[in-house]
Amino acid sequence: MKIVFMGTPEFAAGILEAIQKAGHEVVCVVTQPDRAKGRSGKPQPPPVKQCALAHGIAALQPVRIKEEQAVRELATYQADLYVVAAFGQILSAEILRMPRLGCVNVHASLLPKYRGASPIQRAILDGEKKTGVTIMQMDEGLDTGDILTQREVEILPEDTGDSLHDKLMEAGAALLIETLPLIEQGALTPVKQKEEEASYAGMLRKSMGKIDWERDAEELERRIRGLNSWPGCYTVFRGKNLRIWEAGIRRADTQDRKAEPGVVAGVTRETIEVWTGRGLLLLKTVQPEGKKRMPVRDFLLGYPVTCGERLGEG
Repeated sequence: MKIVFMGTPEFAAGILEAIQKAGHEVVCVVTQPDRAKGRSGKPQPPPVKQCALAHGIAALQPVRIKEEQAVRELATYQADLYVVAAFGQILSAEILRMPRLGCVNVHASLLPKYRGASPIQRAILDGEKKTGVTIMQMDEGLDTGDILTQREVEILPEDTGDSLHDKLMEAGAALLIETLPLIEQGALTPVKQKEEEASYAGMLRKSMGKIDWERDAEELERRIRGLNSWPGCYTVFRGKNLRIWEAGIRRADTQDRKAEPGVVAGVTRETIEVWTGRGLLLLKTVQPEGKKRMPVRDFLLGYPVTCGERLGEG
C-alpha cells in the first residue's frame, strides 16, 4: 500500500516515524513551507520535513495544497491512501478523491468532541479526566468525517499540554499502525459522528496566557498546565511580565478571601500564595522577563516578595 503522509509539527513527525518503523511504503510527505524561527530569523524546516529527509522521502511544501500545480504533483505519486496528522491546511474535494482508499486523519481527541486546532490543550483547560485519539475517514468538513477507530487516554492531574501531547502522539501512532491493515482489507465499518455532541477547539492565541486573577484558582491551575509550553501563562509583577510554569491550589471560599484577587496572601520557602476569585493559587515555578525559568525558592532570592503586593495590571 502506497501512502502519502501530510503533517507538519512534532505530533505528526512522531506518527510518520511510526509508519516508517512499521515498514509501510511512504512515497511522499506534504508539509508546510519552512518558517523563520528563533532569534536568528532563519527559515527552519518543520519536524515532518526533517523526519522525511532522514528517511530519504520526497517532501513537498506547497504554500497552498489546493493550487493546481500542487494537485498535479501530488497525483503523480498514485498513492493508495493519504494519511493526515496536524497538517494545517484544508484538503479540497478533488484531493480527497485522489487516493484509492481515500484520506484518513489522526486527530488528538475523541471525536466529535474537540474538533479543530487545539484539542489537546482544551481537554486540560476544561478539566477533562480523559481524552484520546481518533482515526477518521476525512470529508470536506473540519474533523467531521466518519470514525474508523478510537483509543482513550487518561489525563493525569499533573499533565501539561506538552506531556499530554506526547501521550496522544504515541497513542495515535500505535492506533494508526493497527488500523492501516484493516483499512487495506476493507474490514472497518465507519461510524458517523453525532453532531449534537460536537464541540470545537479553536486556535491558541498568545493572549489566552494572560492570567485573570478574578477566575477560580482551579481554573487558573488548569490553564497554566494546559498552555504549557505554548503560549504559556503570565502575569505582571513590578511592571514586568512574569511567566508562571507551575502552580498548585489551596481551596477557599470567596468569603474567606482577605484581599482582592491578584494580591499576595503569603510567601513560603517554596511558594508565593496569591488570592484569586476563589481560592489561592500557589506559584511554584516562574520565569521573570529576560531571565531563565526557576523554582520560586530561587526567584525569592533575587525578588523578595511581601504580603499585600499585587500581581497583574492596575
